Amino acid sequence: MLRLPLLLPKTSTGLHCAKAIPKTTSLHRNSGVWRRGQHTTTAPVPSGLDLGSEKLRRAVFYVPCSEERKIQKSYVSAADCIMYDLEDGVSLNRKDQARHLVINALNNNPRMEAELGVRINGIGSGLEHQDLSAVLQSTRLDVIMVPKVERASDIHQVAEMIEKSGRKVGIIAGIETALGVLNIRDIAAASPLIDALLFAAEDYCADTGIVRTKSRKELYYARALVTTTAHAYKKQAIDMVTMDFRSKETLEEESREGAEMGFTGKQVIHPAQVDMVQELFAPPKDIVRKAERIVQGYEENYMVGKGAFDLDGKAIDMPVIKWAYRVLRRAELARK
Repeated sequence: MLRLPLLLPKTSTGLHCAKAIPKTTSLHRNSGVWRRGQHTTTAPVPSGLDLGSEKLRRAVFYVPCSEERKIQKSYVSAADCIMYDLEDGVSLNRKDQARHLVINALNNNPRMEAELGVRINGIGSGLEHQDLSAVLQSTRLDVIMVPKVERASDIHQVAEMIEKSGRKVGIIAGIETALGVLNIRDIAAASPLIDALLFAAEDYCADTGIVRTKSRKELYYARALVTTTAHAYKKQAIDMVTMDFRSKETLEEESREGAEMGFTGKQVIHPAQVDMVQELFAPPKDIVRKAERIVQGYEENYMVGKGAFDLDGKAIDMPVIKWAYRVLRRAELARK
């Protein structure tokens, strides 16, 4: 049991002050208490946090299912999510072949820890039912990415087919058009199977006539709306593709910006993008150390009946404490 002081020093503001703490390594639920490293605390996890269901989906790596060579390479990818593509990455005259290849890709992928998904063709394309009928045959399928979602009914069609199959498969809803942006709240609430909202910049620009610039300011509203809505409905938020896949500088800049905006992951289209995205969408070491100190301060102050406390001259209250718990959980998952 962690030995706690009976009293903690107060600051001039009357807030109790958290002391510096050593680095901890893990955060586990165990019989109503939380274990952090080698220490145990009886301080409860703040209400509203479901850390056990947290999962990493940092790099969503698209693999065209029209090319067996690229499918083979996907078997050694370190991406959290391998997204086999039946939509934009496959020409119309190869859709049938791609459906056959995607079943083999799902069933033969040796990475049991990776999330395996399929991006189907959009609702209304005339291809979506064949796609769903094919991919729902695989027991390795974890998630279906539905592109160009514009209304809740688009999700209802997919959810109905998943439920009829009896499979436990999630849905990522692609927000890629002006109408999708306007209807995003209805889309996010359309089905409990949705666990992420995804923003696709190129399709959004094509639909709206927006001209892409290096500053990305023209995309700020849509990106901010996607990540805000996702978090409001307890979903993940997946950011846009970096199309200039040869530029490490652009990838790093966009990834850092996306993480700062609240996106939990990013789409990638080239194997060389995966490692940087996985790294930049994991909490950095300085943020992890800060979160550890916040949680330790919460634990200490909880034992003496205090809510808010002082850390390095800043007031720490429950919203900040919840943020710290989430950071530590994501850091723990990233180390696995």
